[in-house]
Amino acid sequence: MEILGIDIGGSGIKGAPVDTETGQLTAERFRLPTPQPATPKAVSTVVAAVARHFDWRAPIGITFPAVVQNGVTLSAANVSKKWIGAPARQLLADATGCPVVVLNDADAAGIAEITFGAGKDRRGTVMLLTLGTGIGSVIFVDGVLVPNTELGHLEMRGMDAEDFASDRIRKVEGLSWKKWGKRVDKYLAMLERLFSPDLFIIGGGVSKKFENFSAQLKRRVPVVPAELRNEAGIVGAALAAQSLLEAASDDALAG
Repeated sequence: MEILGIDIGGSGIKGAPVDTETGQLTAERFRLPTPQPATPKAVSTVVAAVARHFDWRAPIGITFPAVVQNGVTLSAANVSKKWIGAPARQLLADATGCPVVVLNDADAAGIAEITFGAGKDRRGTVMLLTLGTGIGSVIFVDGVLVPNTELGHLEMRGMDAEDFASDRIRKVEGLSWKKWGKRVDKYLAMLERLFSPDLFIIGGGVSKKFENFSAQLKRRVPVVPAELRNEAGIVGAALAAQSLLEAASDDALAG
């Protein structure tokens, strides 16, 4: 099955059709800048432009950097606060003219990695952290997703963890990879104490440069880079949309 996945980030909104059987993109990824301010109307307009680029008229999976429950965004990290309490699923469906599934961005990346990437066939507690504009988090326990964890907002040194160890902070403060890697290690150490995971997966754009900071990561458990890298959100969004379609089909047959 081919489904369009769209990944809404703090700096860019990117999408591509995905073969959900293989996890491969079936067309070149298309990216537009995230509007500033990233209000519901402005973001919806850009998402619609991404869908039009592919002339898409079928279901779409869409990620969002927030807690998402029943299609409603309940927080707003690195986007306009107008998203808090917004009916995101309905807004994006109206903008694109397509049925949509909306889910937390890190959850989508995790779904992709647990299905096709570094977390495939791994049991126990697997944690994926996306280090980008902020820090996204996802936890799987024996392959089952614990949604909307948002652990980038845990407190570290009197601030959100993402204001201490995100890739954005590395760039803003001009940190060397070594110094930044030590910050990431401190963040992972806190998560290790809290959750005792069996595996950490580092995602986001920095996964392509994992070797630049991996030597600073001194955790008890393995820490590995994401395999789908910056495409994970797109792939996971498409897989989430597929799951919803399959559930709807099963309900219709049962009815």
